[in-house]
Amino acid sequence: MKNTLFTPYNMNGISLENRFLMAPMTRSRASQPGDVPNQLMAEYYGQRASAGLIISEATQVSMQGMGYAKTPGIYTQEQIEGWKLVTDEVHKKGSKIFLQLWHVGRVSSSKVNGLQPIAPSSKIAKETTVYIFDGAPNGDATFVPVEEPREMTQEDINQVIEEFRVGAKNAIEAGFDGVEIHGANGYLIDQFLRSNSNERTDNYGGSKENRVRILTEITEAVAKEVGTEKTGVRLSPFISFKDMNDPEILETIQIAAKDLERIGVTYIHLCEADWDDAPEIPNDFRVQLRSNFSKTIIATGNKTPEQANDLLGKNLVDLVGFGRKFLTNPDYPKRVELNATMNEISDNHTLFGGGTARGYTDYPFLEVN
Repeated sequence: MKNTLFTPYNMNGISLENRFLMAPMTRSRASQPGDVPNQLMAEYYGQRASAGLIISEATQVSMQGMGYAKTPGIYTQEQIEGWKLVTDEVHKKGSKIFLQLWHVGRVSSSKVNGLQPIAPSSKIAKETTVYIFDGAPNGDATFVPVEEPREMTQEDINQVIEEFRVGAKNAIEAGFDGVEIHGANGYLIDQFLRSNSNERTDNYGGSKENRVRILTEITEAVAKEVGTEKTGVRLSPFISFKDMNDPEILETIQIAAKDLERIGVTYIHLCEADWDDAPEIPNDFRVQLRSNFSKTIIATGNKTPEQANDLLGKNLVDLVGFGRKFLTNPDYPKRVELNATMNEISDNHTLFGGGTARGYTDYPFLEVN
């Protein structure tokens, strides 16, 4: 089969040199105080600019939306200026980069941000933790259980929609080529989508159509602010961690896809299960999604290049994202092209490193003679 990962791609007017996407990965290197992106982060993203498109790590749209320590924000001028370091470096290296807009909802603790979490309903996420840095001698993150959230009022919902809009505006000011609305992985928007975490009886709960409403309203606000061609959405129909198992989610996602088609967003990004024995996503789901959504479809989730080329060759997706392999191999596309040996994670303790370069920018590039 032709290696389609290396072919150029035009994503609604944004030209990409290849179909490799660097998936968003939380790394906790933002500077304190203020959760500000920094030069170390610029180096990290610049190292990986051989990706056709980079999706940034999840970036909170407000202090309330923060769920983990030392993750960056996009709601202050200092954060905007910090992100300019990143976008300048990535663009200088010839790649494109979207910012992922994030609100964690109930997946938080007052130990992280001093605030009680908010969510569609006052249901705690069972067996779910977040992390802080509390001065452990080895610098490790300390995991703490999430706290019971407060059910959101209409005022809270309006506030969150505005935070996403302003976050998108700030991202474009910071030099990003677009934004991705994080509607996946058990965070706030995903909590609204799912019947087990959303027990509301107003216009944002009950029916599948109502549960999609906040995603639709956030997307409309963001697209109006920055343009549909600069707006993407991430969804995770087959992921159920963080106490998110919902038997109705596949139908709900297809309803959401029709709304996103109507709005005209540039892509849907499927975050797929990435553990070794994860369920395969059935082709009929992908075919139905393709019939409901005509723009770019992205798939990420521990794909091999062979799996990626199979999906691309069957026209089931348009771009394929890679996370862990880009984490340890800043020149991942080159290594795939040459069938070269891959770096492996040197130390799991450095994944959420609290601010250091170790296990972040020190993975070696391939030496080509």
